[in-house]
Amino acid sequence: MEILTMIGQLLLALSLLVGLHEFGHFAFAKLFKIRVDKFYIFFDFLFPMPNVMNFALVKKKVGETEYGIGWFPLGGYVQIHGMIDETQDASALAGPPKDDEFRGKPAWQRLLVMLGGIIMNVITGIVIFAAMTFHYGDVFLPASEARYGILPNGLGREIGFRTGDKIVKINGRPFTEFDDVYKPDVILGNNSFYTVDRGGQLVDINIPTNFLDKFAKQSADSLLVRPRETFAVERVVPGGAAAKAGLLAGDKITTVGGQPVQFFDELQAALLANKGKKTEVLVERNGETLPLAIEVSESGRIGFERKSTLKLGTRSYSLAESIPQGVDKAFGVIGLQARAFGKIFRREISASESLGGPVEIAQQFGGTWEWQHFWGLAAGLSMVLAFMNLLPIPALDGGHVVFLLYEMILRRKPSDKFLEGAQRVGTMLILALMAYVIILKPLLKIIS
Repeated sequence: MEILTMIGQLLLALSLLVGLHEFGHFAFAKLFKIRVDKFYIFFDFLFPMPNVMNFALVKKKVGETEYGIGWFPLGGYVQIHGMIDETQDASALAGPPKDDEFRGKPAWQRLLVMLGGIIMNVITGIVIFAAMTFHYGDVFLPASEARYGILPNGLGREIGFRTGDKIVKINGRPFTEFDDVYKPDVILGNNSFYTVDRGGQLVDINIPTNFLDKFAKQSADSLLVRPRETFAVERVVPGGAAAKAGLLAGDKITTVGGQPVQFFDELQAALLANKGKKTEVLVERNGETLPLAIEVSESGRIGFERKSTLKLGTRSYSLAESIPQGVDKAFGVIGLQARAFGKIFRREISASESLGGPVEIAQQFGGTWEWQHFWGLAAGLSMVLAFMNLLPIPALDGGHVVFLLYEMILRRKPSDKFLEGAQRVGTMLILALMAYVIILKPLLKIIS
């Protein structure tokens, strides 16, 4: 069921974002009276071969345009009359250009048509981010809540963090929100470092240049460090070992098997040390200390849900205040992508590890459907889609933009044969990349 939920969220997000992207092209084409032959979500052919396996799941012709949903669940397209793209080549454009053809319009109009999808994705990202900011506000964890220091994961320990370290500065500056530890400027920055208080001594922990490679390999819920926290029993699982032994909601566990526990990570370690055994657990209840004999499972569990002692903060925004916040968050995603590509080109991080496909995206959505999480990811994906389409690769919108700018600056248009050849080269590059992220990379992970 979790896999189906991941796939469902991925398909819904891609359908929405691809549909809006293609609508951007469509809207500008219609604005300039260019005929649009087809508007499809997904492809109604075996991409990139427009004449192979041609059929649609749903289609309807309205006026001069055929609208439909294709069978090949990857991307989508608008077939703009008189334009060389994945659906038609130079041979289909014989004869002089007509008034309703893409090629018959001024270069500046063609440029706006090609930028239409990117513009629409940027607007979509800003609108979603702004709406979420207005509705939910910003929930954050104050840095002061990490009063007992941090608990690092394996990667955190690898770069130098230790349990109980108190992060006091990031890049030499104090900070007020714990989430600043993960800000893109820190993770992707050059020469970034944390300063921690370790037993009264200040220690700098540098972020290595290949850090992003390792960070990307972590599961979505595996944070580099998290605040160390105390805990309380919020709910006891009915019928579980703790319930049978008499543990109650509100109890405070102080000792497991003779080992004092103050923090939740200490409790986990003590339970694992006594897995498979009936163990004496001391709890505080109404000012009294009570001993309970609890059977610890082989996985180190006794059957209760803990109550977090961390107190979150919330910032609320008016509608007017939410709009600039939405703009900042949207273009923050673009900045993150640009910096990541810069590190790839400088060979500071691995391209193969940084690039992700549908599997990785679906995993980010997770196995439960939470609308706040869904819309946050959809907004980010919309901005990523805009950034990727702007890359100057033939077959992408950015490739068409480069050729149109060439025409506008030098006052001469590349030949249709050249554009057709460039389209084929770009398509092959994209297919190779898709084959890697969709097929080869998952197989390599399985083998390794």
